[in-house]
Amino acid sequence: MSVELTTDSENRLVTIRATGKLTTEDYQQWVPQVEEMIQKFGKIRMIFAMHDFHGWKAGALWEDVKFDLKHFADIERVAMVGEAKWEQGMSTFCRPFTAAKIQYFDSSRADEARPWAIGH
Repeated sequence: MSVELTTDSENRLVTIRATGKLTTEDYQQWVPQVEEMIQKFGKIRMIFAMHDFHGWKAGALWEDVKFDLKHFADIERVAMVGEAKWEQGMSTFCRPFTAAKIQYFDSSRADEARPWAIGH
């Protein structure tokens, strides 16, 4: 698994690029950085970009649920960018776990994700 996290403080935006299968260790890597942004700005926005993504290992799925419940109201918008039909379904599946607006963008429309995420 490879996870790359970038932040844009000006727009309160966190971008997570994920490939492969998410692990518990991946969450231990990026969650503290996201929580730091939340602490600094209150509400943030996110882009979750998936490339050759294969989902979560069991422990990582639990970490995801814990993160979502803890930060239910801390995220304004989540733009999900992916390549597969099941990834599009994730945007619907995630809705009960967050107060954020969620929008899926096929990788062919990836350039639309950032403006949407920051509200432009």
